[in-house]
Amino acid sequence: MIDSIDAKLLATLQRRADLTAQDLGEVLNLSASQAARRRQKLESDGVIQGYGARLSPQALGLTVQAFVQVQMAAHTAENARSFANLVASLSEIVGCWTLTGEADYLLRVWCADLGALNQLIHHRLLVHPAVARVQSQIVMDQPKPDAGLPV
Repeated sequence: MIDSIDAKLLATLQRRADLTAQDLGEVLNLSASQAARRRQKLESDGVIQGYGARLSPQALGLTVQAFVQVQMAAHTAENARSFANLVASLSEIVGCWTLTGEADYLLRVWCADLGALNQLIHHRLLVHPAVARVQSQIVMDQPKPDAGLPV
């Protein structure tokens, strides 16, 4: 069970995962050791699954973000396994979801430019034997940046 202090700890870590136990304790009005124990318990319980850094796509030369819908040619276990392997091998694909509805998969991709997006779609995705159709939407702006989960 997550209490209000754990909720505040989780919300704080989603914004700043690099905080020390001392800093976290100050935010939570706890001692550093109490804050560290709470964080450790949330980690061991699997509530906190890991830590990462948010990188600037522009600083890395990635100027095009797109969402790509993929419709499978046939719904077989082998096609699903083969497509999952393809997705895992392509670093441009930063997120992948299976969906209900017309599209079977939704991919979030980052590419250096439109040419790179074209290459990804036409020379990696559409040529895969499991793929029947691909539809892409290029992101024009992102008014709300990626955020943590509501706690």
